[in-house]
Amino acid sequence: MARVSQEHLDARRRQILDGAARCFARNGFHATSMQDVLSEVGLSAGAVYRYFRGKEELIAAIASEAFDGIRGAFEEASLTVPPPTPDVLLGRVLRIFLEERVAGADRQAFARLIIQVWSETLRDERLYATLSEGYHGMRQAWALLVEAYRANGLMAADVPADHVARTLIATAQGFIAQQALFGDVEVGVLQDGLRGLMSMETQSPS
Repeated sequence: MARVSQEHLDARRRQILDGAARCFARNGFHATSMQDVLSEVGLSAGAVYRYFRGKEELIAAIASEAFDGIRGAFEEASLTVPPPTPDVLLGRVLRIFLEERVAGADRQAFARLIIQVWSETLRDERLYATLSEGYHGMRQAWALLVEAYRANGLMAADVPADHVARTLIATAQGFIAQQALFGDVEVGVLQDGLRGLMSMETQSPS
């Protein structure tokens, strides 16, 4: 019997994750059954369960991949000279995350899925560990980027890098929450708002 190549295994795993993400985004995490996922990806139960034992493992894998992609974008940006400003970088990352991550999934529905994932961390210790690890990884990646800003003379050094990192992460989380609740927020709006805030000049007290 011919051995299955790693490329084939990786492609099958990708097929399952993308299909599960579409299901979760369209129907919600709790309303989606594994049978829904099987129907979406067109595979047998045995083929899917070879990779994932259930919905919890699927959602943890989707979240982990998302964090890895975002962290990679930040780390790549920190090596660019000069590094992209926060408005450009956040816009780039959010477009990948919300607009390109799940082909065929409604953007607002996917944002709502992210909110559901956040709420699931309150009861699922494994998912909490995945999100906690991803969150700390993003803080480290943003902190590296802040150091790159300072090295290029783009940011003062009077605020701890981690404080800047947590504020920018909170900005992205707030945007996702708005998209989930109201569905009428374009990434360009966030970029314009950040650009306006970045244009402020601090005046010395008279």
